[in-house]
Amino acid sequence: MKIGVLGTGMVGTTIATALAAKGHAVKIGSRQAGKAEAKAWAAATGGQAGEGSFADAAAFGELLFNCTKGEASLAALQAAGAAKLAGKVLVDISNPLDFSKGMPPSLFVGNTDSLAERIQRAFPQAKVVKTLNTLNCFLMVQPGLLAGDHDIFICGDDAAAKQQVLGLLTGAFGWAPKQVLDLGPLSSARATEGLLALWIRLYGGLGHANFNFHINIGPAPKA
Repeated sequence: MKIGVLGTGMVGTTIATALAAKGHAVKIGSRQAGKAEAKAWAAATGGQAGEGSFADAAAFGELLFNCTKGEASLAALQAAGAAKLAGKVLVDISNPLDFSKGMPPSLFVGNTDSLAERIQRAFPQAKVVKTLNTLNCFLMVQPGLLAGDHDIFICGDDAAAKQQVLGLLTGAFGWAPKQVLDLGPLSSARATEGLLALWIRLYGGLGHANFNFHINIGPAPKA
């Protein structure tokens, strides 16, 4: 599959590297094509991946990942172009973190809205699926780095789009189907984005990011 990854930071290159390693053709995008770090990354893949602008990556990909910083996501997607997003699955990994008052950050949207929903409203012809935003990027693509049971969440309004993303999560990144918890509609992103407040506190307390959440599900109680 041809996949466009918007964002050339640690999250974007980690996602893109894992996808390229599984044989997908990948193009990563940043504000301007020819960014030195992106060119070096693409060269290191041995021709399996390329780089360009946000618009280049969006035009290239049959499926897209938004790995930009939350505060810049809407602008990055606007630069990519609505026409290039139309009809495509857009996997949103961003989080609405507000660092304007220092650490720990707050969220610039929450409770009655989410960044994922704002993206969907801004680009109604895209099929936004929210996932992978509640853990460190290395665990995103190598869940086996963490011993024991742990989970990720997925939500979106298009069932077929979620199934396609599930296929990438299990096929390219190594998640077991039972580890992927479907929370239903895209409005559930309000909860997963809100979970970052706890994630950041845990990161501060533990001093590292090698952890994740697990939901221990028992049998339904008898009536």
